[in-house]
Amino acid sequence: MSDYLIRVLEEDEKRAAQSVFLGSLHVGPATDESWEYSGDGYPAQRCFGAFREGRIVGTAQSFASSMAVPGGAVLPLAAVSRVGVRADHTRRGVLTELMRAQLRQVRELGEPLASLHATEPVIYGRFGYGVACRGRTVEVGTTRGRAVPPLPGDGEIRLLETDELAAELPRIYERIGLHRPGMMSRPRGWWRMQLERRIALKDHLVAAVHSGPDGDDGYALYEPTMVNISPDERDRRLDVHDMHGASLGVVLGLWRFLLAADLVRWVRAWGRPLDEHVELILPNRGDCRTVELGDETWLRLVDVRAALAARTYGAAEPVVVEVHDRLLPENSGRYRVGPDGVERSDASADLELPVDSLAMLYLGDVSASALAATGRLTVHEPSALTRADRLFAADRSPNSGTFF
Repeated sequence: MSDYLIRVLEEDEKRAAQSVFLGSLHVGPATDESWEYSGDGYPAQRCFGAFREGRIVGTAQSFASSMAVPGGAVLPLAAVSRVGVRADHTRRGVLTELMRAQLRQVRELGEPLASLHATEPVIYGRFGYGVACRGRTVEVGTTRGRAVPPLPGDGEIRLLETDELAAELPRIYERIGLHRPGMMSRPRGWWRMQLERRIALKDHLVAAVHSGPDGDDGYALYEPTMVNISPDERDRRLDVHDMHGASLGVVLGLWRFLLAADLVRWVRAWGRPLDEHVELILPNRGDCRTVELGDETWLRLVDVRAALAARTYGAAEPVVVEVHDRLLPENSGRYRVGPDGVERSDASADLELPVDSLAMLYLGDVSASALAATGRLTVHEPSALTRADRLFAADRSPNSGTFF
């Protein structure tokens, strides 16, 4: 690594960094039109480059966000994105040094959490990230005139005009709030890249808004798509890109609307929460098919004590957890975790685990028992395992629902 320099990018270096990132995904450089929107996703002072002989060969960036954790607290979050190294400079420790510099900065900024979406899952465990949320991609056959059981609650659906999307959807998302563990805030740059860019490119985006007694409380952003059924037959599908509601009832009301669409054969939605049981509102639950169950959010506890202290815990006697963190050694140590709070401890460890396994446990997606059974957690006091299962359990399945 002595031939490489890791530093924060200057403003006029960010587009070159974007090209390095896209090249690592085997994609060509961004067009001027695309860069007009994606450039907003490179915040000042949060973009790192790896340089050799004055040329940028690797990059990693983050943007400031926040994430809800079990119990309702919302913590500052670094949303990590656009990580890549040129193919002729991989396997030389460049990515490790980029991650080290970025994590050190995130800690100095006072953000106890970092998250990302992994293109290659085998990469990020060694940097302390663990899968903290999973999501399922579902494909649901439309009802096509069949009666759908009525749902409890009041609400109406309206469609937005295209020129309303950029103003209305951020407003509704903020109004809904971060009510599920794993949900994260969306800064202006996110909306520019993920929504306004697609509107400018004339993508056929449609938004259905759910309004309850207190006003707008949910929406579904979707796109009609023609898909091949056989070599000689095509049919229309609705692809749901973004759907959120203030309650499960609101989300199921949006599902009910989508499934009643005329001239549509299926509705497909990515990364839905595991406890969003859309099959229960169907005349035939077999019409709902899970196409994929996969990783949705990778989480990193950058400040272990602050992160552990911020969430709530179930009713059980405390456990002493010993954490190992290679990249941020100040996190390493023993923590007494219980319903009354979290503190550093000199007591013997009941359980021992690396920081990436702690991330898997943190939002309640995976139990301590499951981590122990798969060798990701070492048990020193067997009775502590059941206590840890109760302590770290969450009332709702965690899910971010935000891709970046």
